[in-house]
Amino acid sequence: MVLDNAFLPEANREGGIDQPWAGDDQQWWDWYVTLAENDGAPVELVDGPGLPDVAPATDDELAAALAAPYPLTAAQVERFRREAFVKLPDVLPAPVVRRLAERLDTLLRAEHGVDTAGRFTALEQMWLDDEVMRAVVESPRLGDLAAALLGEPAVRVYHDNALSKEPGCGRTPWHHDAEHFPLATLQAVTAWMPVSAVPRTMGPLSFARGRDVRDLVADLDFDKVGTSYDAEVARRLRAAAVPVEDGPYAVGEVSFHSALCFHTAGRNGTTQPRRALATTYYADGARVVDSPTMVSGAWRDFLPGTEPGEVAASPLNPVVGRSSTPG
Repeated sequence: MVLDNAFLPEANREGGIDQPWAGDDQQWWDWYVTLAENDGAPVELVDGPGLPDVAPATDDELAAALAAPYPLTAAQVERFRREAFVKLPDVLPAPVVRRLAERLDTLLRAEHGVDTAGRFTALEQMWLDDEVMRAVVESPRLGDLAAALLGEPAVRVYHDNALSKEPGCGRTPWHHDAEHFPLATLQAVTAWMPVSAVPRTMGPLSFARGRDVRDLVADLDFDKVGTSYDAEVARRLRAAAVPVEDGPYAVGEVSFHSALCFHTAGRNGTTQPRRALATTYYADGARVVDSPTMVSGAWRDFLPGTEPGEVAASPLNPVVGRSSTPG
């Protein structure tokens, strides 16, 4: 049977999800946001927060800030391991946020143009060609945080991503990243780094608290054409009274969410794109799963030359973080 979702590539319209994704990464995002339940009511957009009112960091300031160790506390590590996410204040100084915002604007406009209202636009593997984005991906400050939170001696980068929820774009569906990454490990974490403040009206990430949340929905089949999965996850979370962290982000605040963490994001009801950099890290030594699915998108772009079942350690997956913190 051919299933009806106009954003699915033709080759993915028959059968289930146990097949390779037939499009590129942006096509994946265009499809993925259609899986979120939205009420369809028109929204009058309000002003966004703007960018930090500071001069952008110089190259030297950027490098120094991204190399400096972050004073992670034992309580923050414990919170991450209990709740599957943590939000950390002042990870990025305001001048660094401003520099990243300006560079990201240039890169996204070059890729997608300016006629993007209502869309979710993305750009990945920027670090391979751009010095500013390479500084983020190779940052000891960020990589070491990822390793310490996971309790891994070393972590590799899976890929970087620029995520721009354009004005008027609706929700992102409830999901956990373990179903997206083609990695045979749950020891993976994504750093989500907004390049402005993110008020609630802008659609910040929202996290269901607890590592065991996915047990509530383990029997659900992924819906690749409609919103039934998203809606049922939301219903079960409400029924189980699972607390959700949906607060705003301050300038420089960065969240780290585990592959186990169920999360979503609201509509961007502002006139400003809600932009963030997202870098995913995983435990050194992890392997690719035996049977990646279409939900993993264009994973071969991020692990070139690596076949299912092999160690995930291509030249595009360097070790970027280390920690002596025990797991």
